[in-house]
Amino acid sequence: MISQPDAIAAQAGSRSMTYGALDAASERLAAVLQAHGVQRGDAVCLYLHRSLEMLVGIAAILKLGAAYVPQHVGVAPKETLRHIADATGASVILSLSTLSEQVPVAAHQTLITIDTVAYDPALDAQQPGKHKIAVQPHDLAMMLFTSGTTGVPNGVQVTHANLANILLTSPGDLGMRPGLKVGQILSIAFDMAAWETLGALANGATLLIRGKSIQETAEQADILIATPSILNALDADRCRQVKTAAVAGEPCPRPLADTWSGFCTFYNSCGPTETTIINTAEPHHPDKPVLSIGRPTPNNTVYILDDNLNPLPIGHKGEMWAGGDCVTAGYLANPDLTADRYRPDPFRPGRMMFRTRDLGRWTEDGALEHFGRVDDLVKIRGFRVELDGVTAALECSECCDQAVTLKYDSRNLVSFISPAQACPKKAANEVHSRLPYYCAPTVVLPMDGLPRTPRGKLDKRQLLQLAQDHIATAGLELN
Repeated sequence: MISQPDAIAAQAGSRSMTYGALDAASERLAAVLQAHGVQRGDAVCLYLHRSLEMLVGIAAILKLGAAYVPQHVGVAPKETLRHIADATGASVILSLSTLSEQVPVAAHQTLITIDTVAYDPALDAQQPGKHKIAVQPHDLAMMLFTSGTTGVPNGVQVTHANLANILLTSPGDLGMRPGLKVGQILSIAFDMAAWETLGALANGATLLIRGKSIQETAEQADILIATPSILNALDADRCRQVKTAAVAGEPCPRPLADTWSGFCTFYNSCGPTETTIINTAEPHHPDKPVLSIGRPTPNNTVYILDDNLNPLPIGHKGEMWAGGDCVTAGYLANPDLTADRYRPDPFRPGRMMFRTRDLGRWTEDGALEHFGRVDDLVKIRGFRVELDGVTAALECSECCDQAVTLKYDSRNLVSFISPAQACPKKAANEVHSRLPYYCAPTVVLPMDGLPRTPRGKLDKRQLLQLAQDHIATAGLELN
């Protein structure tokens, strides 16, 4: 039952939709999905753009106890869309009429365009309410496909219990409530988009669905969720109305955290898709000595373990394993990968834990420091180097807002700093003054903005290519 049917559920440009209208439209679409055989436990592909119809599709799918599988048409290649539809066994694909020609549909699949059925009053008599679906906590709510190391996307299975645990508790709810506006700026295929979308709807807030301009949406929002790279591209001075901001998905530059926490509640968070969006969070303040990723969110825990899965003492770096209600139901149709990354929790019998492949350590006051990915612990000239440590040193330079460091080859590191006016020598001097000599990047390139992937994270492949082009053009001979 909708408690505030006249409240605005979402706005997209000049269009808006009340909670009552969203409920009615999703009921009509659910009836159509039922007629095409969709039932509890099925997967339904949602291939479209950010839109009001996206919300209608999500609500209709969830009402039937099915799981939605979101992909951004025009960003994901057709081969990826085809693979995901086949891997999930989806018999129905939802999209928009304007995008139908871009959506591959197999002979055994049906394409339904939301905008042609969801607003048809003639379907009101076919309410699926006559067939109430008793959704259980461990039923799947969505399947999110991450980029696999082999190039084949891996489907992460997220349950209703997983989502409720983060979206309906503090701090994961970010204070969302009726009357507040939540920006929807991220790619719909990204797990953090579910934080924006489902978080707003579950807590009665209004979702602001962005168009081409992220800045324009950010200037109207009360609550913002983003990657650090996206937030760093915004003009913070024009976003002073924001009450709460949260970042996750990649390491957060300290200058960014200090700027935003100066005028709003700012959460630096962490958690891979497999631990349901985030599993750690804590407000940051500019006077804090350490920019941490916070503490485990409610009903969750984090273990810092050695290679033999033994807990490490406070202050010792190790690999982070996540336990608790955040742990998702494993990878779709990939038992080997599931067995490798998901293990029985030895500290909580009967539960599972997930290997995040992130490095971290506990601080004396019970927060977690993040030291990047295990993959970012590299060897340069035979020495072990933490790439995030080099990046953090670069960002200590007053002229540098954001940086990233990559392994170029077995002897050289390359770094990129932003903005373009940042001084490479000053930034490099911070590395020299803080870290051993072998951590110094061979090349430091200033850029106006660091390139991002469609999901808003730093595009490391493009950066490596830029480094190669620069080294070749400049005729540099690396040691």
